[in-house]
Amino acid sequence: MNIFLYLDENTWFHRLDPRTKIIGVLLLFGLIMVFNHPLYMAAVALGLLALGAAAKALPNFWRMRYILALLVVFSTVLWPFFAKGPTPLWSWGRLEVSRESLMYAVAMGLRLASFVAAGLIFLSTTTNEEFTHGLIRLGLPYPVAFAFSTALRLVPTFAGAGATIVQAQISRGLDVESGNIFQRAGKFIPLGVPLFIYAVRHTNMLAMALESKGFNPGEPRTWYLNPQMRRADYLALAFLTVLFLAALFLRLQGYGQVLPRL
Repeated sequence: MNIFLYLDENTWFHRLDPRTKIIGVLLLFGLIMVFNHPLYMAAVALGLLALGAAAKALPNFWRMRYILALLVVFSTVLWPFFAKGPTPLWSWGRLEVSRESLMYAVAMGLRLASFVAAGLIFLSTTTNEEFTHGLIRLGLPYPVAFAFSTALRLVPTFAGAGATIVQAQISRGLDVESGNIFQRAGKFIPLGVPLFIYAVRHTNMLAMALESKGFNPGEPRTWYLNPQMRRADYLALAFLTVLFLAALFLRLQGYGQVLPRL
């Protein structure tokens, strides 16, 4: 089972400098936060889908299809009861659903899915080493960048270990399909014990490996990976910056909003 999201492809997005990718994904996050109208958010989501296709990240989109769908569905169902609008559609006691709150709910679902999509594009095209190097080249201290990259590496490692533990217990006769949702969830609780032991053991082994190699975060470092900013990087950053500023200008002019809130 492939637990890592990085896809080894030769696309223009993969060839960008890691600093460009980090700043670019932050600009995309800002763009996603600008609008709360479902039509504008749908345009942003379609743009991210096209960007994912250009970066050949659609396989990861397919892997996360259920999460993306649930984000949209749950947001559409829950948000109408928390946002208020001037055009009521349905009410029952204190519960009220308005036209504006329903549109806002759809936009929030698309926003959450767009956040995940932007992150998937970044993780599909950026290795852990590139991410660390990009953070350092942006001025982040090496110990902080190393902690970020280590955490990013450990998440899929523990996820893979958890999947292995579950599959091993299923092969020994554990039935995780019968019963209601609470009974099925309860069957996974004892599996947390071996996962916790594995996490402690793995962390201890990682610490010993770093110590045996003489790791010292304060020492000057040399790099095998040394990407450079090129013309394509500056063009990509300029395009995303202009796109974000244009979207912000439209929002300040009153476009792309259903309710006067983020």
